[in-house]
This record gives sequence, C-alpha cells and structure tokens, in this order.
Amino acid sequence: MLPLKKRKFFAQKKKLAGRIAQIFNKNSDVISATTSRSTEISEQSETDGSELCDEKAEDQSSSGSFEELMKEMESRYVESEVPKNLPGGVLVDQSHVIATPDLNSLLFSPDSSFAKSLSDFLGNSEQQFGPWKFENGSLKRETTCVKAPSKLVGAVKAIEDQIYVKVDGKTFAIFVSVSTPDVMYGSTFKVELLYCITPGPDLPSGEKTSNLAISWRMNFLQSTMFKSMIENGARAGLKDSFELFSTFLSQNVKPVDLKDMGSSKEQVLASLKAEPQSDRKLAVQYFANFTVISVFFMGLYALVHIWLAEPSAIQGLEFLGLDLPDSIGEVLVCSVLALQCERVLGLLSRFMQARAQKGTDHGVKAQGDGWLLTAALIEGSHLPAVDSSGFCDPYVVFTCNGKTKTSSIKFQKSDPLWNEIFEFDAMDDPPSVLDVDVYDFDGPFDEAMSLGHTEINFVKSNLSDLADVWVPLQGKLAQACQSKLHLRIFLNNTRGSNVVKEYLSKMEKEVGKKINVRSPQTNSAFQKVFGLPPEEFLINDFTCHLKRKMPLQGRLFLSARIIGFYANLFGQKTKFFFLWEDIEDIQIYTPTLSSMGSPVVVITLRQGRGMDARHGAKNIDDEGRLKFHFQSFVSFNVAHRTIMALWKARSLSLEQKVQIVEEDSETKILQTEESGSFLGLEDVSMSEVYASSLSVPVSSPSPRCTSFCAYICTFYNYPHTFWICLS
Repeated sequence: MLPLKKRKFFAQKKKLAGRIAQIFNKNSDVISATTSRSTEISEQSETDGSELCDEKAEDQSSSGSFEELMKEMESRYVESEVPKNLPGGVLVDQSHVIATPDLNSLLFSPDSSFAKSLSDFLGNSEQQFGPWKFENGSLKRETTCVKAPSKLVGAVKAIEDQIYVKVDGKTFAIFVSVSTPDVMYGSTFKVELLYCITPGPDLPSGEKTSNLAISWRMNFLQSTMFKSMIENGARAGLKDSFELFSTFLSQNVKPVDLKDMGSSKEQVLASLKAEPQSDRKLAVQYFANFTVISVFFMGLYALVHIWLAEPSAIQGLEFLGLDLPDSIGEVLVCSVLALQCERVLGLLSRFMQARAQKGTDHGVKAQGDGWLLTAALIEGSHLPAVDSSGFCDPYVVFTCNGKTKTSSIKFQKSDPLWNEIFEFDAMDDPPSVLDVDVYDFDGPFDEAMSLGHTEINFVKSNLSDLADVWVPLQGKLAQACQSKLHLRIFLNNTRGSNVVKEYLSKMEKEVGKKINVRSPQTNSAFQKVFGLPPEEFLINDFTCHLKRKMPLQGRLFLSARIIGFYANLFGQKTKFFFLWEDIEDIQIYTPTLSSMGSPVVVITLRQGRGMDARHGAKNIDDEGRLKFHFQSFVSFNVAHRTIMALWKARSLSLEQKVQIVEEDSETKILQTEESGSFLGLEDVSMSEVYASSLSVPVSSPSPRCTSFCAYICTFYNYPHTFWICLS
C-alpha cells in the first residue's frame, strides 16, 4: 500500500496526461471528456477509500487504554454462562487475594510487566505482544515467543491468538489458540487453552479474591497416526509449564489460605437468616385452594339445609337413631361430601406433620472431636412441579457416613429459600461423599417422590470451592427443569496432625502389623498423581499386577478414603482410583497357571459406581458391576489384611461390624492348639534350635533354565529361591 502523498502525486500525473491527449485528439472531445470524468471519479473514490482504510486501520491500531477496552467489551456483553472447562483437563485451579479485574489486567494488560517477567522465568525469548484490537466484534491480539527447549523438543516458535469470550466486570474468560508450526507435524494440530477468572471465596478481612482456572485441549486440524503421541507429549509439556506458572503467580499474588477460609466459616454462617414464616400466613397460603373452599361451602350449605328442613318420618329399614338416605341423589351428595372431607383431613395432617419438621440446626453445635461437617442449605432454583398447581412442597435430606439431616418443608414453592444450617457430629474417619436428595412432601403416610439428587465428593473437590457452590440436580425431572441447589459446605478437622497417627494406630490393630507414617514429600507426590485434596494421606502402597487382557505391573495405593492404581510403562501412564464405599465385595481367587501361581484379589464395585475407573476393570458382570483383578503381591498376606481392614472400616455398617466381631470371637474360642491356623512364614517368628549341613549330590541346572526361572521371579516379584533343574 503506497503512502497517501505518493498516491496523490500519481493521480495528478494521470490528469495531466489526459489533458495532453485532448489537445492532440480534438475530434474525440466527447470520448476524452467521458474518459477524464471517469478517471477523476475513480481517482477520487480511490483516494477517499484509501483515506477511509487508513483511518480505520489507525482506529484499530490505536486501541487506547486496556481499561477502556474492557469497559467497551462489558457494554457489548450479552448475558451467558461461564464457559465450561475444556475436556483435556484442568492445568491450574487456584484462588488468590486479588480482585478479578486486577488479576485480568495483571495477566493480559499490555502495560503489565508480569508477562515479560513470566517469560524470563520460563526461559522463553523473543517475546512480542501485539496490540489489543476489535475484529468482528471481539477483542483479539497475537503474541509470539520462542519457547525454551524441553526434554522432548528443542526451542521452537509459538504463536498465540488470544480472544476475550466473556467480560461482565466480575468474570473474564479468555480463549487462547497456540500454534507451533516448527514442531514436527506442527501444522496438524493446535493447543487450545481457556483462562477463566471468576470471583473467589469470601474472606473475613473483607478482601476480594479471585479464582483462576486454566483448562486445555488438543485441536487436530488433520488426521495423523501420531495423534496419541502428540497429545501425551503436549500434556506433559503443559503440565510442567503451568506448574512453574502457578509457582511464579503465587510469588507475585498472595494465594488464599485454607486457614483463612476456616476462620471465615462462623462469619459466613452468622450472616444466614432463615425466612420468617408465621403459622397463620402459612396456613392461609396452604389451605387457600379450591378443595378446601368447596368443602367449606358445601358443608355450610348442608348445615343450613339441616337447620331449615323438617325431620322426616321413619320409613323403609330405618329405625330410631338411624336415618338413611331416601334417594340415589342423597347417596351421591353424601359420597361427595365424605370424599371432600377426607381430602381436607389429609391436607390438615400434612400441614401439622410439616410444621413439626423444623429441619434446621441453628444453635445446635456438633459434638465430639474429629472431622466436623457443616452444610448450609441456602436456596433452590427451578425445582420441578409434580401437581396441578404448578408448585411443589420440597425438602432436602443430607446423608454422610450413615448420618442423616432433614430440612424443613417449603409449601407451594419452586424457588424455595431455606437459609438453614446442619452440623454433623464429629466423625473419626474423614467423609468421602455427602449425598443430597430433594423430595416432594406428600403426607406422613405416603411415599415421598424424588425431585432430584446429587452428591458432593470431597475427594474430587477442593474445600475452598465448596464454600459457596451451586450444584445441579440429577434425575429425569430435575434435568428437564435444570434444577439447582445453592449450598455452602465446610469440613474441618479438630485433631490437627494427630488424626493421621490415630488413624494409623487404629489400622495397625486391624492389620496386625506396624504402619509407618509417610513423609510429607511422599504424601504430596501421592496427592499430585491422583489429583487429591491436601487433607488426603497415604497409608500404604504395594507393588502388584493389574490383570486385564495382559498383566500390567504398577503400584496399588491405599489411603483413608480411596484405593488407587498407578503404572507407567514406557511413558504410557495408567491411573485410576475409586472410593472404599463403592466396593460391594472383595474375594480371593486361588492361584492358577494364568495368575502365575499367585492369589488374585478380586474387587467388585457396586452397580453404577466407579465408572471413572472403567478402563482399569477386567470385565463387567451381568448386573453392570465393575470387577478389578490384582495379583503378584510381594507380601500378599499384609496387602490382603490391609485392604480388608480399610474396606471394613469404611463401607460396612455398624451391624455388619458387630457380626464380624462376634464371628471372629467364636472362631478364636473354638480354635485349639491342634487346630490352630497357620498364616504363613512371614507371620510367624521362629528361633533356630538346631542346624546341620549335608552334601546332597544333585545335577546342576542348565544355564538356560536358570536364566528363565530368574526372569520369572524378577518379572512377577516372586522371592528369589534356588531352582533345581530335574532335566
């Protein structure tokens, strides 16, 4: 594109050439006039158009301040939900003590020095930031840099296209598409990231917080046979890069401390006030319907009729004291009155039962020392209607570790407001799941109808996220109406660091063997592998094989709430875990040739549970239950006893535990010295009484057989013994 001055100069030259042509061609005055006129018009339009294009380009490039662009984006914003995390996984999920607009400016403002400092921290070079500008109604910019070399690839150039997809003043969502054309097969894929900046939890100090969640996915532009290899390499690289990003961000912005969240619990709960309801207003609201009004007028009409009518003579089968209807019409009227009165009495009994069910635990504190669970039920949204009135009478039931709390009943409401607090007594074991069920009240003698259900999984959720959360309800009715519940959940441990030692000492009595406390580094690595919250602690781990189509060697990890398996075979990682409560049965299969002479621990999950670990199951039975096979334990007896002790402690009911204790006590009484059970060499401590050496002539084993037997022992983790070849 030529500069404006040069274009004007060439236009003047064209005009001069046209006038000279008119002098030498006098006979073509009309044609020349027309030609010159059209030339002038085209030149004028070209000049005006070029000026407009220059002005437009200048307007786009001169973007103004970053705050003004955010305000303009906010004015153009159309209300929508926060984008969901991308399916590749979450790379960063942290809360910091900073307002959301300030965090957005820190990460993406051109004037911020954070991005340049982060680039130096990561080892990147040649960082260039393009200006933010509006294109097709969206705010975009392009950045380029040379990524630092990694274990897999060297230094490569990366191009990022950043675009704002949501700006409403409090929430910011930025979509980033990263292309690396210099990488092998770089033209076949793009790495896509989603930055979501949302308001974080409330602090007692009143400071504003924000939560940063970064998720990713791979977008393959072309099909390639190296898809899995590219995806695994990108996952490993992104994981390492964003771990450094989180560390650097925490150094510049203060992260939210869970201790501060725990101290804010009392302040948050104190602000909740239950909706005041008088019995008189509630009775008017509940009984002001067509059924009650019609029964009232029909009863009044019947009473007035009795008062005005004269007593009839005794006839037919009547006698003194028994007055039967004298016509079919009287029978019908009496039947209608009886049915209507029965319905009114049912409504009255439902009302009295509902008023007796207060539901809230305001002022009732949890008792005991251990894990304290507090659930605050705030409100509901779009609960499904189950009757002709278009409303429902909902109430909520919370269940955790066999303990139940029930809320009050809200009459004739689809968007009820509860503001009720429930505190569970202290639990010795850390809770895994809080079940939440919503029912429609239909009288004390009728079965309650389920409006929806959900579960809060403490293993897969951060406690800071549960301090204020909207949870969608599952179920046909709830999903059709998009029903939600507003909850605030707090889980605290009053025993501090002693809870781990107390739990391990209790398990030692069940297992019959000393269990060592794991180091903080080991616990941190265990939490990092399976993505567990900080309060989860490792109890023990064992080397074993996971039996699917082929045995896969890995490690079995046991904690207070989960049982997990992890294996890494040439960079191909296999990991999964499920809750102890999800296990329905544990069986021991005798050693066979297919199990290489090792007993097999077969774990069967409950129907529909543990579907996240489906890729690790050997098969699914006819009832839809997953079955997992573990074998080739180095110390089978210790592993089996530990698994059984943890499972019984978590999943069995109190009655089942009592029954097992009674059966064990009866077995010990019946055992004598002759019928005592032998548990194995590793469970018995023997002292040497007499030893002797004898020379026995045996044929030496062939080298080929010895090497094969040694390979079998090494691969399947059998104890190394002396093999004698009989051939």
